[in-house]
Formats: sequence, C-alpha cells, structure tokens
Amino acid sequence: MPKVGILTFHRCINYGSYWQAHCLAEGLASMGVEAVLLEHTSDRVNRAEWRCALQPLLPAATPTEDYPLYKAKIRKFFRSFASLPLSSPFPLENPAAMDDYSLIVVGSDEVWNLRHPWYGGYPAFYGEGLRCRRLVSYAATFGSLASSERLEGWAEKLRKFSHISVRDLHSERIIRETLGLEAELVLDPCLQFPQMVKASRDDVDAATYIAVYGHSFPTWFQDAVCRWAGDRGYRLVSIGYRNDWAAEQWIDAGPEDFATFISGAKAVVTNFFHGCVFSLVKEKPFACVLSDYRSNKIRDLTRLVGADHHVLTEDTTPSHLDYILGNPLPMDISQRISSMRDTSNAYLSHALQ
Repeated sequence: MPKVGILTFHRCINYGSYWQAHCLAEGLASMGVEAVLLEHTSDRVNRAEWRCALQPLLPAATPTEDYPLYKAKIRKFFRSFASLPLSSPFPLENPAAMDDYSLIVVGSDEVWNLRHPWYGGYPAFYGEGLRCRRLVSYAATFGSLASSERLEGWAEKLRKFSHISVRDLHSERIIRETLGLEAELVLDPCLQFPQMVKASRDDVDAATYIAVYGHSFPTWFQDAVCRWAGDRGYRLVSIGYRNDWAAEQWIDAGPEDFATFISGAKAVVTNFFHGCVFSLVKEKPFACVLSDYRSNKIRDLTRLVGADHHVLTEDTTPSHLDYILGNPLPMDISQRISSMRDTSNAYLSHALQ
C-alpha cells in the first residue's frame, strides 16, 4: 500500500498532542497502512512552542526553580519525538517542498482552529499546497473557534477533502453550518487505539495518589478536591505543570511518564481534554472542570461517551464529587466508547481505500 502522510501537531510540548499523533500513526500501521507524520518545520512556531513550554502559566511568572524542570521536560519530549515515524522535513510555510503522497490524513488535534496561538492560520492544515492525490481528515477539530466566526473563505477549502471526520459536536455543527456537509463523529486516536498508549513500565499497581493534570484551576475546584482527597488520605500529585495546591509536583515528566502516571493513579482531576481522554483510556474515575479555551471539546467528549456528570460546576455537592471519584467508571461509558470505536474504524477503513 502507498505511504500515507499524517498532518497534525506532533511536536507540541503537550502530552495529549504527542500521544494522539503516536496513536494515529501506530494505529494506522496496525491496519496495514504505512503512515508517517509529516515533519513540518517553522522557526516561528518553534519559538512560540518552546516559550510556552517554559512559561506555561502566563500571565503568572514561572518560578526560577522550575525552569530546569521545564527544560528537562522539553528534552524528554524531544527524545520521544525522535522515536516517531517522521517524513523528510519541509517548511510549514512552503508545503510544496514536501514529498508526494497518495493520501494525506489531516488531524487529530485543533488543526482547524484559527484561534490557535501559533498554528492558527496556516493554510496547509486546510489542505492548501499539500502534495497528494487525496485528502481526508481524522478527528479534526475547530477547538475554541466559535460557530459564529464564519471562517470567511477558510471553510470552503475543506471541500477538497474526500472524507471529513471530527471528534466533537461543535466541529460537526460548524461543518454543517458552513458547508452543508455531514461530518462523521469519531474518537480521538488515543481512545480509538488505546493499545498504542504504552507506559514506561507495565507493573503499576493502583496507588494512593490523585493525578492532577492541567493548570489555572478555579479556586472552588481546588478547594473541593483538596477537601475530598484530604478526608481520605490521598496525595494530590500534579504532573507537567506546577499546581501549588497539590502536595507534590512532577513537572519534568515525559510522555511515557505521563501514561504510566495516569495508569497508577487512584483517580484523575483535570481541566484538559486529554486528561479526560486518558482517564477513559486507563478506566480511571475522573472529575473535570471547563475552561474558556477547552470548554467545547471537553463538554462534547463527556456528552458523547455519557460522562456528563464528571464535569463539575461550582454548585457540585461534596457527595457528587465523592461518587464520581470514589467509584469505577460506569459500564455504559465503556459501551459507548466501544460503539464509537466501531464507527471510527468503519470510517477509517472506508476513507483509506
């Protein structure tokens, strides 16, 4: 079978971005497809990405003692990037310099989010200038881009895609409203190919810590989680970012560390999309809270898999928090995921032909 290119955000210093790229490439390989991640390069993007990785909590300043930890985290990501199946490099601003492909898969991640702080507005993610005979998308999303933002001439570029799939209801609605097309709803690659999420070790037992993943949590959420964990003697351990309300910080964790860490947690509290995804992949109880930037994708993910009650609000009672964090995930969640996995597999089988 001819080689397939995957165009996504595979070099972000972000656990979810790394793992969705890894899982999609390895997942396609498991389907008999030789796939590579398209190695787009941009000095502008690199500077923005690395600046954010060193100062992720802006406008709050990074404590001086954290800089070496964030640098170590970046180096671990670089080592993981080197293990990915990558194409020959080409400038993101000049996709015509890339190799030729029979098929390019655009997605997953926020590839169509024009509001993305450094990737937004690059035409390549809308299929412009890509050297291929055919374009499809897999689990693409518009992210925080509002439906009312009409995308001007951008949406029309998507008509050149022979098959379109998205991972959230928000993006499905935008495609319908702007193009009059029905996009297929599919799973994020981490949920579609969970067997590709490899931890750094496999002998992790259920621990007495609660994984904290994200940053800039509202105070009421911090207080509720601290009370719940304190009453039960669980440690709160923050991964990837500093959260001073957690008892411990593991800032310099790499992507494989992250997978192991979630595997060993008693439960997960998060305000990140892939915090929810990995909780579902590893079948961990979780509680999440919406943020302005991530509200669309978290709300839609939990709605699609029947986990709406895992989204907390300021009115959430302590008894409800105890119920969702103190009990296994309901069986109907795994059943919905299994059903969507079948749909996603059917979409991929058809789109890759």
